[in-house]
Amino acid sequence: MPLVNYATREITCKIVYYGPGRSGKTTNLHYIYGQVPNDRKGTMVSLATQTDRTLFFDFLPLDLGSISGFNTRFQLYTVPGQVYYQSTRKLVLQGADGVVFVADSQVRQLDENIESMQDLHANLAEQGIDARTVPLVLQYNKQDLPAELIHDPATLDDALNFRGVPAFPAGALHGMGVFETLRGISELVLRRLSTAGSPATPSTAHAGSR
Repeated sequence: MPLVNYATREITCKIVYYGPGRSGKTTNLHYIYGQVPNDRKGTMVSLATQTDRTLFFDFLPLDLGSISGFNTRFQLYTVPGQVYYQSTRKLVLQGADGVVFVADSQVRQLDENIESMQDLHANLAEQGIDARTVPLVLQYNKQDLPAELIHDPATLDDALNFRGVPAFPAGALHGMGVFETLRGISELVLRRLSTAGSPATPSTAHAGSR
C-alpha cells in the first residue's frame, strides 16, 4: 500500500524486482541508481547474504508527474533469488505496490524462471493477495547474448506471461530496456493509485517511510 507523507507532499510506492538467482535484478538497480541524479535519490543499501544480496534505494523521478498535487517517490527493492532465501523474499515482497519479474532469457534457465514465477504467486497468495491484481511487468533480460543461447521474447511470453502483462526485452548490464521496464511498472502503479482515490483517502493516509 502506498505511503503518504503530507509534510513533503510525497506518495511513496514500493516496487520489488523478483526473479531467479542471477537473472539481473541487482544489475537493474545498479544501472538505475547510476543514472539518477544525486539530488533525486537516497542511499543504496545492500544486505548481503552468503551468495546473494537484497538491495534497495528510493528516488524521486523527474517526469512521472504528480497525483492530486503529490509527487511520487519510488522505493526499488530486489529479492534474493536462491530457493533457500524464501523467508527473505516473503519479507521483501510485503507491501509491494508493483512487481518487476526479471527472467533470465538463457535457454538453460527456463525451468528456473517458471519455478520463480510460481514462487512469486505462492508468496503473494500466502499474504492474501490475488496475484492477478498486482501491477506486474516482465523483463526478459540477457537478450543481448548470442541468439543460440537464449529464448526469444515470444517463447518466453508463452512460458511465463499468462496474464498478458507488458514485457520488455533487456540487456541490463548495458542498460538496454532497464528504464523502459521501470517506466512500464511505474505507469501501472500510478494508474492503479489514481483510480483507487486521492491521497486524502483514509486507507492510504500514512506518514513516514517504510
